[in-house]
Amino acid sequence: MGSPDVVDTPQDASGLDQPPLLVREPLERFLEAREIGSGPITVERIGEGHSNVTFLIRRGDERVVLRRPPRPPLPPSAHDVLREARLLRALEGTAVRVPRVIATCDDESVLGAPFYLMDELHGSVITTEIPGAIDTPEARRRIGEELVDGLVEVHRVDWRACGLEGYGKPTGYLERQLRRFTGLWEHNKTRELQVVEDARDWLTRNMPESPESTIVHGDYRLGNVMLADDAPPRLVAIFDWELSTIGDPFADVGYLTATWAEADDPPDIAYSNLSVATRREGFPGRDELVARYEERSGRPVSALGWYQALALWRAAVFMEGNYRRYTAGLTDDPYLAHFDEGVPALAEKALELAHTR
Repeated sequence: MGSPDVVDTPQDASGLDQPPLLVREPLERFLEAREIGSGPITVERIGEGHSNVTFLIRRGDERVVLRRPPRPPLPPSAHDVLREARLLRALEGTAVRVPRVIATCDDESVLGAPFYLMDELHGSVITTEIPGAIDTPEARRRIGEELVDGLVEVHRVDWRACGLEGYGKPTGYLERQLRRFTGLWEHNKTRELQVVEDARDWLTRNMPESPESTIVHGDYRLGNVMLADDAPPRLVAIFDWELSTIGDPFADVGYLTATWAEADDPPDIAYSNLSVATRREGFPGRDELVARYEERSGRPVSALGWYQALALWRAAVFMEGNYRRYTAGLTDDPYLAHFDEGVPALAEKALELAHTR
């Protein structure tokens, strides 16, 4: 902690305790070579930024968004932004609402990590506040419907036809998720937590049979989409595809509903920190989200409690990695400090869902 996120030159970066997230001079050269704007750049960090990091870059009249991994060390296979960029490019010709990728960079001499550039889009990402023009009970209901409809569009894509063969294996998704996140827990953990292992064991014993594979977003929730600020509510873009793959579409339905707060839910980190706004009047309930998904996709949802438990168990494992970065002094994001208690709370909620559905 204490190292600046942005410096001017590689020489400025060389004497720091931690590497910066962005170095202006080599980034300007990268933009110049691709005729993106002219002159010096200005940089603004945007988004929640608890995992991969996003900056708004201004250069002359041009405005682009840069996305890169957090500071190292990183878990194996996590934070792969170039894989994310591949998916976004594949989706450009589909109905899925995503930003356009402008350029990618695998040369780590530029910023110290791979990154990509995408178009800046305009709207709001809703977590606690809702733009006034769409903050009515009727509009809030439509926000929930747009969110589900956007997910249906993702799951409807012919992923082979759009060039995603090999992006993920079309069979064995649930087994791989349990295996991968078990390994990730061993890498991420800062302490022994029996509840995390108990949740994993229950998931392993009760694994359902998957439907036909689709693109899976992996982190699909209200806080990872942008909505237009004016009425009627419209989903502008889906972001944060870091965990995307080919697999079981019900994993996204489970995650969306497990992280969706209803008005009478007790406050806890598993729900309220991810979708505080959805407690307000008008937002559809979890059962209504599932019903709309079934209606629009033509795909009946089964074993919802299992998928919700998987979502929260994975979140516990993933957030332990971010908590580990916090305890190691690699980030000063105050949100991550809460996962001392938040990680076991997520795993406990996973077990609660597992045993009640």
